[in-house]
Amino acid sequence: MRDMLHMLRPTAVKVKPENDYTLIVDFDNGEKRRFNVMPYIRGEWYGQLSEKTYFMSVQADGYTVAWPDGQDICPDDLYYLSVPAE
Repeated sequence: MRDMLHMLRPTAVKVKPENDYTLIVDFDNGEKRRFNVMPYIRGEWYGQLSEKTYFMSVQADGYTVAWPDGQDICPDDLYYLSVPAE
C-alpha cells in the first residue's frame, strides 16, 4: 500500500520549521517547498502548535510531517498546498 501511495505524491524526507509558522519541506522527488501552517493552528488539538517551542519540534517521518503528540499535516495538503521554496 505504501508503494501505491508513494506513486500518488512525493513524500516528506526533511523539514525545517520557520519562525513565521511555515515549514520548508524537502520531498523525495528533489523539490523543496514552503507550507504555511497558520490556517491549521486552531482548536484544542492543533492549537498546541501555536507554542513556538512545540511548533519547532516537527519532524519528517518519510511520508509527511508530525509533532510529538501526534499532530500531522495531511500529505496531500503538505504537497499540493505548498509553494516552491526559494
